Amino acid sequence: MSSLTGEKVFITGATGFIGSNLTRRSLDKGAEVFINIRNSSDTWRIKDIFNDVDVIPVDITEYEKLKDFLKEIRPDIIFHTATYGGNAQQKNTEKIIKTNFIGTVNLLSSCRDIDVSLFVNTGSSSEYGIKDSAMTESFLLEPVTEYGVSKAAATLYCQSCAMTENLPIVTLRLFSPYGPYEQKSRLVPSVILAALQKINPKITSRQFVRDFIFIEDILDAYEAVINHKNASGKIFNIGSGQQHSVGEVVDMIVGLLGNEVSYEVGIPQAWENEPAFWQADIQRAKSELEWEPEYSLGKGLAATIDWFKLNKELYR
Repeated sequence: MSSLTGEKVFITGATGFIGSNLTRRSLDKGAEVFINIRNSSDTWRIKDIFNDVDVIPVDITEYEKLKDFLKEIRPDIIFHTATYGGNAQQKNTEKIIKTNFIGTVNLLSSCRDIDVSLFVNTGSSSEYGIKDSAMTESFLLEPVTEYGVSKAAATLYCQSCAMTENLPIVTLRLFSPYGPYEQKSRLVPSVILAALQKINPKITSRQFVRDFIFIEDILDAYEAVINHKNASGKIFNIGSGQQHSVGEVVDMIVGLLGNEVSYEVGIPQAWENEPAFWQADIQRAKSELEWEPEYSLGKGLAATIDWFKLNKELYR
C-alpha cells in the first residue's frame, strides 16, 4: 500500500489472523483504521496496537447498528476478512451462514449510500471443492463443506453487486495462509511451537496437500488491488501456485530449526473429502494485478520461525 495517508480504512475480522496483519500494514501505511469488535472478540493479536485504531462495538450480523456506524465513519476502503467455520472446531452451521454470508450482505447493504471507493472481500479456496488440476477463477464452484458453501455464496453475491450496481468490489480468494499471528492449532504454528520446546510435533498424515502462501505475500495482494483501477467485480486467486504436502512442510521446519526433533504421525487417516490435489492458478493475479508471491515456502517458513522465536510467549 504505497500510501494510505488520509484514507479511512474499515477492517472486519481485525482480531483474526489475516485481519490483524492487514490492520498493522494499514497503520504502517498511514491509514486511519477502524475495526469492529464483538463482545466475544479475543484481542490478543492486536493488543499492542489497540490504542492506534478506532474501535466500533458491533457485529457484522447486526445490520442496523452496522449501517449507522458506517454512515457515521464513511470509510474510503473496506477490507472484509471476518469469517467463521474455517477451523475444524467451528461447526455451528447457523453462525457459519450468518457470519460469512449474511454478514457480507449486511456490509454491502451498508455501503450503498456512503461512496466507498473499494470493498475487498476475502474469499477461500474452499469455494472450489475437490479438483484435480490447478484451480482457475473460472472453475465451477463445488464446495463440499458448509464453510465453503457460505464463502462461495458471499463471493457470488459480491460479484453480482459489482456487476449489477457498479460497486467497486473485488474478491481475493486465499489458499492456505501461514505466518505471524496464525492460530496455534494450525499446522505451521503447531509444529514450530512444539519444535521450539524440543517436543516432537504430532501430525495426522504426511500426505495431505495444500497451496501454502505467506502472509506478507497476501498483504501485497491487498495492496495490488488498491493500486489497480479496473478490478471491480473480479475474483483473484491468491496462492503460491504450487502445492506442498504436510510432510514437506514439517521436514522443512524441522530442518530450519536444526533437526533437534522428529515428527510423530498419528493413526493414518483421511478426512472426509480430503483433496489429493490443491493448487492455485495465479495467472490472473500476475497479469491483471501485477502481483506474484515473493516468498518461497522455505523463505516464508524461515521468516515465520524467526517471528515465533521472538513472540512465542503470545501463545502460552
